Amino acid sequence: MELDKYRLYSEMARGLIKAEFVFKNANVFMAHTGEFVYGDVAVADGMILGVGSYGGEKTIDLEGRYLCPGFIDSHLHLESTLVTPGELIRQAAQCGTTTFIVDPHESANVSGTDGIDYILEQTENMPANVFVMMPSCVPATSVDDNGCTLSAGKMKTYLDHPRILGLGEVMDAVSVISGNASMHEKLGLFKNKVKDGHAPFLSKGDLAAYAMAGITTDHECVDYDYAMEERRNGMYVLIREGSAARNLEAIVRGIAEHHADTSGFCFCTDDKHIEEIRKDGHINYNVKKAVELGLPAEKVLKMATIQAAQCYGLKNLGAIAPGYQADFVVLDNLKDLNVMEVYHRGIRIKKDEQAEIRPCAPHLRNTVHLLKFREENLRLPACHGKAHVLQMEEGQITTKSIQEEVPCMEKNGELFFAPNGMYDKIAVIERHKYTGKTGIGIVKDFGLTGGAIASSVSHDSHNLIVIGDNDRDMALAVRELIRTQGGYTLVENGKVFDTLPLPIMGLMSDAGYENVNAKLARMIPRAHSMGIPEGFDPFITLSFMALPVIPEIRITPRGIYLVQEDRMLEHPFADLRIRS
Repeated sequence: MELDKYRLYSEMARGLIKAEFVFKNANVFMAHTGEFVYGDVAVADGMILGVGSYGGEKTIDLEGRYLCPGFIDSHLHLESTLVTPGELIRQAAQCGTTTFIVDPHESANVSGTDGIDYILEQTENMPANVFVMMPSCVPATSVDDNGCTLSAGKMKTYLDHPRILGLGEVMDAVSVISGNASMHEKLGLFKNKVKDGHAPFLSKGDLAAYAMAGITTDHECVDYDYAMEERRNGMYVLIREGSAARNLEAIVRGIAEHHADTSGFCFCTDDKHIEEIRKDGHINYNVKKAVELGLPAEKVLKMATIQAAQCYGLKNLGAIAPGYQADFVVLDNLKDLNVMEVYHRGIRIKKDEQAEIRPCAPHLRNTVHLLKFREENLRLPACHGKAHVLQMEEGQITTKSIQEEVPCMEKNGELFFAPNGMYDKIAVIERHKYTGKTGIGIVKDFGLTGGAIASSVSHDSHNLIVIGDNDRDMALAVRELIRTQGGYTLVENGKVFDTLPLPIMGLMSDAGYENVNAKLARMIPRAHSMGIPEGFDPFITLSFMALPVIPEIRITPRGIYLVQEDRMLEHPFADLRIRS
């Protein structure tokens, strides 16, 4: 800070002259101490000068309402909202989130550094603070097929970027723990920066080794006991409440029941659709729900603000204190916790303001590289006996690996798997390099009948993924996504019911969130009417079934992957191989 400016601000902070702007008569949340103090907050040039009794050139009387620091989403993927980054930022900011820690590994898995540059460019000069974590696992593991490989060498050029905070979620825990040289080269590159984790269900010894590598955070905890294991190892736990993975209740309920220390916990959304953000909120939803589950509002607000800022080394964010950025959320009371107003750098964020949809490079709109696709590609030869089955779990992105006898039918002297509503067929088709690799498996409890559902959003390699109860509709769904260069589609009885095109890398729409919401409002209820349980978000749940770092069983273009065994199966029937 220039000395002349400091002298001016010092006089304002001491009340010798009027401050530029003052929020008067507020119950101010002091994040450093976890208490509320009644008073005024003085602001100049988007910076907080002090809390006390102030006169201002301009004032706003909060009349006793509660003034808190802007909320922080400690881990999210902008691409998972289905809209352009600017639209998501503006929508979530209106809910009180003024800082976003973004991991662009979805874009990077499709388009490499071009995808990362797209996220950086699209989030410049937004009415919020947007920071980026460098994707660590592109591809997520060696058993998958994605669009690009991101090596440590390619990361070096980003090290000095002012908005890149550290290394994104390190999903390949096996490579970390085993001392893989290329993985540890990436860890070493970011040795003095934050390194996000991705470590579901590690054993105690493996978790210790993982933390010893310098992993700072994890957002994959699904229960209180595992969260506490990570805390004992010195890791921050980012409590996730997204559209598919909803872990907040299990973890927060445990914290409340055990009166556990909350100082190492923060909040994140990870993957949350924009229609859900508009309906329920963003980090403010996490805050409200945590308070409803029994945590004191003061502790919850620290989790949503200063603790996340301290975790990521954001020294001027997350608190209302001298020298901090003037990012504020005005709440009506500590019971309802409704967001009344939001300020970024002292400027009020307008409600329902439309975001500018910025253009992207043409080559980012042409990323589904797959030739003609036929029904024959989906045939699944069977044999009598048990098959490996992917059992889905409501409200979670985890799966169970089970072996069961499944329905079969004979055709032209051959035996094939025959979906029946309880068991559906699932397939993943490589879409980046024209290889046409197709992995086929069996899912239980998705419940789809009379059609197929498909997506080009398929974490993290984003190949085409489809579930259906007949090959005709599944093949039609795949061809529809080739036509639109990505998206969501729903096929019913031989016809495309509707499609949401996602032409930007097969991940995002630039048609505006209203159009996205309208499509989803039409497609999701129809998917449920076709048998998919209400406890599943049809498209989000589908999108995680190909992610080979989440237990217990997944499907990739190479076949079925048993996660804990680190073993690939070409075919769900153990003693049968896919025929060429």
